[in-house]
Amino acid sequence: MRGLAFRIKNAHGKPLSDILTGIADPSWHWFIDLVESYQVENGSLTVPLFQETIMDGRSFLNHIVETVSYLIFTDLKAFPTKESIVEVKVLEDYVESSCQFSLIVIDSSYVWILAKDQQLIHRLHERANANGYTNIEFIPYEDDLNTILNVWG
Repeated sequence: MRGLAFRIKNAHGKPLSDILTGIADPSWHWFIDLVESYQVENGSLTVPLFQETIMDGRSFLNHIVETVSYLIFTDLKAFPTKESIVEVKVLEDYVESSCQFSLIVIDSSYVWILAKDQQLIHRLHERANANGYTNIEFIPYEDDLNTILNVWG
């Protein structure tokens, strides 16, 4: 398996924390495409969820645990080191890079995750079931290497 796809509720909350806490490796470095994800205060969208395009794993995980958010479009990629971060636009880029994890949210509820670690994919599947996500499906290896891996194509 290459990854997992599922639907989350279209609502304010801590969806990234719900998906990633205890799953994502805190040593990863995250490349963040600053698309449309917002912090929520008093029920209203305020500033963008992320202010930086690169975050170390601990800062990233602390931020998603502490911040109520609303995800419209989200594009996150995790790499083992800051120096190994490269642009990942299509599946071939992902396969050839050291990118360990890719998470994309589209239209506030469709989540598509790729991970190179099979055990992590199984843990994500268990978490998705435990969180009551719907339309949970494994993503097979047979995907086209030209498959787009970013929100805006």
